[in-house]
Amino acid sequence: MINVGIVGGTGYTGVELLRLLSQHPDVSVEAITSRSEAGVKVADMYPNLRGHYDRLTFSEPDAEQLGAMDAVFFATPHGVAHALAGELLEKGTRVIDLSADFRLRDADEWSQWYGQPHGAPGLLGEAVYGLPEMHRDAIRQARLIAVPGCYPTAVQLGYLPLLEAGLINPEQLIADCKSGVTGAGRGAKVPSLLAEASESMKAYGAGGHRHLPEIRQGLGDIHGQAVKLTFVPHLTPMIRGIHATLYGQLNADPQDLQVLFEQRYANEPFVDVMPAGSHPETRSVKGINTCRLAVHRQGNTIIVLSVIDNLVKGASGQAIQNLNLMFGLPETRGLEAPALMP
Repeated sequence: MINVGIVGGTGYTGVELLRLLSQHPDVSVEAITSRSEAGVKVADMYPNLRGHYDRLTFSEPDAEQLGAMDAVFFATPHGVAHALAGELLEKGTRVIDLSADFRLRDADEWSQWYGQPHGAPGLLGEAVYGLPEMHRDAIRQARLIAVPGCYPTAVQLGYLPLLEAGLINPEQLIADCKSGVTGAGRGAKVPSLLAEASESMKAYGAGGHRHLPEIRQGLGDIHGQAVKLTFVPHLTPMIRGIHATLYGQLNADPQDLQVLFEQRYANEPFVDVMPAGSHPETRSVKGINTCRLAVHRQGNTIIVLSVIDNLVKGASGQAIQNLNLMFGLPETRGLEAPALMP
């Protein structure tokens, strides 16, 4: 049995970790922390978990307790994992960070986008970017995982086959993306109120979003050199889900794009290339760790449609996928359930 702890378990990614791990036969959640909710029973805060975690109580973060775990998930705002990750690694605990703290390799660039100095630059060289479809072998050997963001996951998986094959111009990439309101977190914010977000849609971060450097870094790794990407996220009136519409300009004969995508993802358990002509829906991935893709062509323009659940493949499910790889388990363990419908 793999004993794990969760730091920052009161947000949406924290409760999603608990929900998914409750069905994992090889994992036991032994600790979950929250400074603001210490002493509160998990099942009292989240009644959907009654019968699964009735004895588990939120506690203050304690390095000794967490350091005794086999692995610790950080489901925290940026900057929190910096302070504790190094100490846990020294104790032999593996760290899986769902925040942005270790996604960017350049500490100065991280500081520019997140408005504070990087708190653990010495760990950046060790952190493995946890997108299994690109870095599976490195993840298996890793001690520190940087779980990709939700937008970056959907965008990179959509562009991956095209950039690997050299079929599109890397200087003319456009990602038009939509997210449900859970992407903004569980904290009370006026733009996330029902009366503000319902029956409306808006773009945000058009001048530069924090996920932009992460996406550029990942796409650059695929292409082998820097790419130019225009990325515009939008808030849509749904609870969860990411829909990414990705555009690329052909610079080579594409032959059969459907075959290209099907072959690239033939052995990927959590990427579903849909039949030609499909238009995947976000509701088809609700609650599961799957990215569904469809590829289209209009003249010289390639259009890829990519949908994920931002809380699962875009966060907690992908974190568990990484855990499975790190501990030599089947990659799909605990993540086999079908999507919720409707």
